[in-house]
Amino acid sequence: MNIGIILQARLGSTRLPGKILKEFYGGKTLLEIVISNLQKISDTKIIVATSVNPDNDELETFLKERGIIVFRGSENDVLSRFIEAADANSLDGVVRICSDNPFLSWRGVEDLINKAKCSDADYIGFRINHMPSIKTHFGFWGEYVKLDALKRVNATTDDSLAHEHVTIHIYSHPDDYKCEWIEAPEFLQGRNDIRLTVDNLEDFENAQEVYTTLFEANPNFGLADVVKYIDSNVDLQKSMKAMIENNQK
Repeated sequence: MNIGIILQARLGSTRLPGKILKEFYGGKTLLEIVISNLQKISDTKIIVATSVNPDNDELETFLKERGIIVFRGSENDVLSRFIEAADANSLDGVVRICSDNPFLSWRGVEDLINKAKCSDADYIGFRINHMPSIKTHFGFWGEYVKLDALKRVNATTDDSLAHEHVTIHIYSHPDDYKCEWIEAPEFLQGRNDIRLTVDNLEDFENAQEVYTTLFEANPNFGLADVVKYIDSNVDLQKSMKAMIENNQK
């Protein structure tokens, strides 16, 4: 089983255009923070899958200058983009990562990879509050999927949601695909008030504040440290609550 990491990325965000190339901390962009985190995982290929839209020419140049593998595919059919990116890099399984999650747990990605190596599951994801973590606002976890499962989805449904959100058809049809779950840490269970995925400027500034404070105190901070900091900051809590209410998934 050849498993790689594919980051979904483009510059055409409607709410915060170019957000992944905005400087986030220490001279590094948001995207560089995510990638440098993932590079802590040994012997695992990292690919950034963007679209053929000319708006992403800058992104391709930026990544190639830093030695990062880039694949360009469909703008709107993200499912086909992932399939083609995996095929082009000889992958059998993929850990799918959203490029706007600076607090992504690399240890969580490692857990997905290790579990996938000894499982025949089509899909492996983190679960919190009895739901797939990908449907939450945390931004802490990736998800694993077999390439064969993605190809089955591509061949069996033209539903636009399935082609835009890549894995939603799989975990929404557990009778047709074998899904396995890793439960999120107990200290996060029951929480639905944390938003560290970056969609707009307020999200960006909130995440930047948390990251800067924690990194400067301890570059190896963990998710428990993130939660502790948020719980000590009333203004941050209010902002995240408002963003969650305004951006229901």
